[in-house]
Amino acid sequence: MSMRSNRVAEQMKKELSDVISRKLKDPRVGFVTVTDVDVTGDLQQATVYITCLGSERERQDTMKGLEKAKGFIRSEISQRIRLRITPEISFEFDSSVEYGNRIDTLLRQLHDSQE
Repeated sequence: MSMRSNRVAEQMKKELSDVISRKLKDPRVGFVTVTDVDVTGDLQQATVYITCLGSERERQDTMKGLEKAKGFIRSEISQRIRLRITPEISFEFDSSVEYGNRIDTLLRQLHDSQE
């Protein structure tokens, strides 16, 4: 990624967190954390990686709510960040946090069994 797309990604991450937590009123969207944003080099598309608390069903509901509000979120981002073209947004669930927690649990179990 170029320097410019990195800056746009970081700014989008900040603004997306604010929009999702403060402006979005969909009851399906629970406690969501934006973990990362990847923007293509031509700034046409952005992949937003999120995590959320809750069961698998609550996660699916959150993703449905975010997909439904994609147009609203994009329009809010376009007002906050001055770009010629606002990137198309797609949401992905970030499973790296769960993966890290799972590894941590396994390491603790291994450590406890050796004592």
